[in-house]
Amino acid sequence: MKLIVKFNLVFLLIFAIGLTVAAYISRDLLERNARDEVLQNARIMMEAALATRTYTSNQVRPLLETQMKYEFRPQSVPAFAATEQLNDLRKKFADYSYKEATLNPTNPRDRVSDWESEIVNQLRRDPERVEIIGERETLTGRAMYLARPIQIKSEACLTCHSTVDAAPKTMIELYGPANGFGWKLNEVVGAQIVSVPMTLPIKRSEDTFKVFLISLTAVFAFIFVALNLMLHYIVIWPVTRLSHIADEVSLGKLDTPGFAVKGSDEIAALAGSFERMRTSLMQAMKMLGE
Repeated sequence: MKLIVKFNLVFLLIFAIGLTVAAYISRDLLERNARDEVLQNARIMMEAALATRTYTSNQVRPLLETQMKYEFRPQSVPAFAATEQLNDLRKKFADYSYKEATLNPTNPRDRVSDWESEIVNQLRRDPERVEIIGERETLTGRAMYLARPIQIKSEACLTCHSTVDAAPKTMIELYGPANGFGWKLNEVVGAQIVSVPMTLPIKRSEDTFKVFLISLTAVFAFIFVALNLMLHYIVIWPVTRLSHIADEVSLGKLDTPGFAVKGSDEIAALAGSFERMRTSLMQAMKMLGE
């Protein structure tokens, strides 16, 4: 097997191993970065909902207290305000969603679905858990969800949700007496759930991964060609020339022209040694002839 073939086989093996390791590391890193990006978007949405809740509770609700005695205004409810605000967001970003999923809600639109019910029950079983992060398949593709518990931490919440008799009559007139009652202090009654699509970030990570592999392969191809050219002109061609001269000398053709290699590397040293050997051999043959 020729030297250049051995060199190329070793080089290809090293590249294959390197490409495999680089592909595994880069793919994992890009996917984790894509998921971190999606999770960050989910956290921003969650914080926006919490900010709306706080604003409604502290600034909007007090302004509507007098009017609430005559007509219930759902806009005074923090959960309603947060849901409405983020529903407006969905007009431009339809795949994003926010819901205050509740087991026994006053507003029917907040009632939990099957998969939301599982999340709420997990939080009810572990009241100390502050959030749940997961992924699920949707009609528009894979999505990541972030859920935080809705826990009754204030007696003020029980004004509307403890018993029908204690609840504002205007609220009962709007929603009826069937739902949203029987809540207890420190009970987890639902979950704030933000859902963010993963399709685009994951696609971007896959596209980046493909570009990275193509670029890496192109660089390898360039290095492969460059190294082969260098190997040919610096090593293979001089060694082949020396081998040819050695064959000629071995057949008795001592007048074969020498081959001088300029430089101070190993090939030049080999050529110099061979030339001295050939000169010595010629002198020895002449002495024998005399």
